[in-house]
Amino acid sequence: MESLFTVSSTQVESARGKPGSRWVRPSVPQDGPAIVELMRQAGLQPHVEPEHLDWKYWRERADGSGPRSYVLTDGSTLLAHGAAVPGTLCWSGGRSRAIHMIDWGARREAIGAGIFLMNQIGRLTDVLFGVGGSNDTLTIMPRIGYQPRGSVTGYVRTLAPLGILRRPSASRWKRLPRMGRSVLWCMSAPRGDLRGWAVRRLGADEVEQVEAVLPQPRAGLAVFERDAALLRHALACPIVPVELYALERSGRIGGYFLLSYAPGQARLADCWMASEDPADWRALAHAAVREARRHGGMAELVAWASDPGFAQVLQSSGFHERLTLPIHLRSSGREAAPQQTLRIQMLDSDAFYLYIGGNELWA
Repeated sequence: MESLFTVSSTQVESARGKPGSRWVRPSVPQDGPAIVELMRQAGLQPHVEPEHLDWKYWRERADGSGPRSYVLTDGSTLLAHGAAVPGTLCWSGGRSRAIHMIDWGARREAIGAGIFLMNQIGRLTDVLFGVGGSNDTLTIMPRIGYQPRGSVTGYVRTLAPLGILRRPSASRWKRLPRMGRSVLWCMSAPRGDLRGWAVRRLGADEVEQVEAVLPQPRAGLAVFERDAALLRHALACPIVPVELYALERSGRIGGYFLLSYAPGQARLADCWMASEDPADWRALAHAAVREARRHGGMAELVAWASDPGFAQVLQSSGFHERLTLPIHLRSSGREAAPQQTLRIQMLDSDAFYLYIGGNELWA
């Protein structure tokens, strides 16, 4: 993956040193407490552990993605913060650098600070994209150049219906009906058919084994590039456990999937099969269900699908639709943005590790 950021003083500074000036700069670990305090003031629930902040914002990545956290400051106070999940969109005939913004917030008294910061970060890449967002964020997006580009559907497959009783719930009286529904979903789910596929867990020193089967664009489908450095960074996540699996048949790897584990909920963070046969993709889905169930303590497995093909695979593998999140795209105009369907997975944002408190289940 190319470096997304080559930051010069002219790009990130607006008026350093002038009275009342504000400027944008990459954050540093010493900013951690101030970033946490700023996000809390903005109504967000940030990670506070130094190791978590380091992994998200400052830990060096072998893919050369550069700075991943920026602040707007007046020299004494942080006025706004935004972090980048960097990626590269690839489609037949083109590729663009892309950023999914996370942990974006500003002090309420700093009018326009958050939008100013986003515009500055947007200058450093070809495409900004967003998946879902708060009501305030979804209201602001069209005003600052984001355009609707489809949606992501969230699916759930129940693993252990009784697990619903062990997790926090916003509505206690709904627990028993939800558990009953989950029992029915479990009973009606198809039995896994791996069709000769073997599943093997890979360590961080083995990720290169799946490089030959990483996502590739297909007719009408744009994908986010993957590489060993990105997968290794995900496996090093200190916020939730993350596991990488390869699917093999006749001694050859044909696909992979990445699982992450929030409290009570397993997440299919990323996956790909070097095949267009739906049966092979269903084998991947069933393998993910099996490994998530083996992990223990998981009430459900959830997944994202933004393209019809994968959505159909999930539905035919016992997953049920639970939510829809809008996708928005903002192009810098320097490079073309793909017109094809965007294939977005949880790995392309913070969705594979983000959870609040005890994490409310989807089922």
